[in-house]
Amino acid sequence: MTTFEGFGIGKSVLKALDEIGFTTPTPIQEQAIPVIKSGKDILGIAQTGTGKTAAYIIPLLMKLVKAEGKDPRAIVLVPTRELSIQVGEDIAELSQYTNIRHVAVYGGIGWTKHAELLAPGVDIIVATPGRLWELYRAGAFVMKSVKTLVVDEADRMLDMGFMPQLNKLFEVIPPRRQNLLFSATFSESIETMSHEFLTFPERVEVAPSATPVEKVKQYFYRVPNFRTKLNFINHLLNDEEEFKRVIIFCRTKENAEDVYKVIKKKTEGEVRILHSNKAQSSRINTIEAFKSGTVRVLVSTDVSARGIDVSKISHVINFDLPPRYEDYIHRIGRTARANTEGVAISFIGPEEDFHLENIEKLIRMKIEERQMPGSIEVIPLSKTEKQNIDREIDRQKRLANPEFRGAFHEKKPRQSKSSFSFNQKSTQLRQTRVKGKRKGR
Repeated sequence: MTTFEGFGIGKSVLKALDEIGFTTPTPIQEQAIPVIKSGKDILGIAQTGTGKTAAYIIPLLMKLVKAEGKDPRAIVLVPTRELSIQVGEDIAELSQYTNIRHVAVYGGIGWTKHAELLAPGVDIIVATPGRLWELYRAGAFVMKSVKTLVVDEADRMLDMGFMPQLNKLFEVIPPRRQNLLFSATFSESIETMSHEFLTFPERVEVAPSATPVEKVKQYFYRVPNFRTKLNFINHLLNDEEEFKRVIIFCRTKENAEDVYKVIKKKTEGEVRILHSNKAQSSRINTIEAFKSGTVRVLVSTDVSARGIDVSKISHVINFDLPPRYEDYIHRIGRTARANTEGVAISFIGPEEDFHLENIEKLIRMKIEERQMPGSIEVIPLSKTEKQNIDREIDRQKRLANPEFRGAFHEKKPRQSKSSFSFNQKSTQLRQTRVKGKRKGR
């Protein structure tokens, strides 16, 4: 199959595909669309950036054909607000020449606003699990007409602890339905979920689980500490011609704020920040500005690792490695999308070698190491930094070997001299009394 016409797609969707510039299906689309169209359950394993979303939206639009009734006939569950918005936008693009109605709902704003969007009638709901359950319990819609259920980014769903909400939703959605489960990785928990959720599914896997997109060039630098990382990132961003549109990922909100404050002062072009403490309206505006190109650099935590679908991101920079190794795949998948090329750079501190090794095991490849340019000012480690690094390395070694006792292992409390003397005297006194009793017998 080399063109979309071969799938028997309707003219309205083909027109939208042509307008978007999609002429040739990606491998996941080529394999998944016929299976979904046939009505079978599917387990799809595909990296981010491979066209996975369109792989289920296109056959979904083919099944629905046109607007019908008031209640939803298809539900797409996603883990984050950002991804809900993104999938909603993808549906809007692909259905622009149909009258199919869709709504994206998510937490962070009052549920009554979303209830108002559902009131006129809807064919597809894209939702985070918590918000969908709220709307259902409030009577904003009924489930009786749902014939297709999609669970997207299932691995992230499980990581975020959504299984209880999913189980509640599975109980109220009609059992006679087609189930589509998509994930970038295939762990034991995903396998268990697939057995419970899918009925005789067909597995579609375009690459082994946790395989990065081929067109992402990956390499890393060893950088000794936080302040040297800041110096290095400013050095890289000074090259505006190469670093045209960049996402910088940080492990924590605190790190993201610190990075943002420094590079905002020293970097050309607009810089924005995105993390979970930001208001929903601010997060949406930031993503829209980044998509439009008015923002050159976006500093973010993993809140956006799966929720941003922006073409022509030149670089992803991992200021810190992620705490969940699967998120490395999703971070670097923000670049090299839609058959373009991209670069993923990671800064590795002394305490991050352990995480780097585990990421390389996960992706089944070695990441190229490059030498930090000599022009970068290296800031000496402070005593506190050195202690924190040593503690973290000790912790990692204990994870690998529970019997390991590092420099920071917990020591037994020492008795004070006075308490020792008191205890010693008490023991001596008891011994004297016992001897006296024995003599008196």
